[in-house]
Amino acid sequence: MLKTSPRLSRVPRAQATPALADIYDRYMRTRGNVPNMFRTVAHRPQIFESMIAHFEAILNTGTVPLRLKELVIVRTSQLNRCEYCLASHAKICLRLGWSQEQLDGLARFADHDDFTAAEKAALRLAEQMTLDADRIPDEDFDGLRSHFDEGEIVELMAAIGLFNYFNRFNNALQMEPTKPGEGAE
Repeated sequence: MLKTSPRLSRVPRAQATPALADIYDRYMRTRGNVPNMFRTVAHRPQIFESMIAHFEAILNTGTVPLRLKELVIVRTSQLNRCEYCLASHAKICLRLGWSQEQLDGLARFADHDDFTAAEKAALRLAEQMTLDADRIPDEDFDGLRSHFDEGEIVELMAAIGLFNYFNRFNNALQMEPTKPGEGAE
């Protein structure tokens, strides 16, 4: 049976604290919507504010290009079958220059020539952390170190780890993809 209503309600902008309303307004300006997940987490303002700070630090700081962070986010979300995160982050990847064919072929990235060795190492890390983080071989970390410094590995692992959390949160709540303009109310 198809779910027709969210499992948890979303906090409308009019009911958000002033600090949260500022976050809503920023996302309306930059994304054209306020993600359903954000409006759900807003039931707990401190969690929402810290989540946004962590999310933005992972995506917008460091030296790993946002383009690569978004690619590992999409691969993580594919593995977790999180349609909610895929609906948003696949679009972001396309805007950042990845092709639909590349996104569709991520499960076979190792066989494709259109990913660099560094991109393949990052995608391999996304798969390993998502499927079995306890068994990442040392040689794979050596491969990561040949492309990324330790801080960059932390950036990649933070993006992958954050989206494993987001994917599980959204899947458990059966979160529906956010529509353009949603969250402005």
